[in-house]
Amino acid sequence: MPRKKTEPKLEANRRAELLRAAARLFVEKGFAATTTRDIAEAVGMRSGSPFYHFRSKQELLKAAMIEGLDAGNAQLAAAIEGIADPEQRLRVLVRTHLGTLLEGDCRSPLLVSETRALDDKARTEIAAAFDRYQVPWQETLEALAKSGKLASAAPPVRLLVFGMLNWSSHWYRTDGALTVDALADAAVSMLLNTAPRGADS
Repeated sequence: MPRKKTEPKLEANRRAELLRAAARLFVEKGFAATTTRDIAEAVGMRSGSPFYHFRSKQELLKAAMIEGLDAGNAQLAAAIEGIADPEQRLRVLVRTHLGTLLEGDCRSPLLVSETRALDDKARTEIAAAFDRYQVPWQETLEALAKSGKLASAAPPVRLLVFGMLNWSSHWYRTDGALTVDALADAAVSMLLNTAPRGADS
């Protein structure tokens, strides 16, 4: 009896589920400690089912990072479209990034250290995805520096910004008093030495 074909949309959805679950588990448990059984169980699959979509756990890691970063980049581009003012653009970039980390399913920016488990070719592909994600950030920082609102737009500044924002995922509580909006405002205020929006004058 011929094998029943699976709807392409359904397969795409299952693949996306696998990537989200894998990224979350790789962040929570570490790549080495996460098994394909863990990932399969997280999405209600049999232990060998992930290999229908990915040849290995390493391929899952690579795909989770690249596709997550590219999806995040597309989200950033849509969010800042038409915003000319660099300060407002930075606010939107920060809020969008934090929203993706703290309110969404994207954990790709937190998986940088796990690339050591991949070969050189995969690391090169991931580095290219990170470069694409960082372009609007660097352009915005340079515009702020040019306008005198930021002391420096040297590359380490951009990396320090990412480190600060990404680390919030380790301590931020969704059920706490601090909102993501307030966190984003605080981060921008620290970078630009301005009062948070809504603060007493």
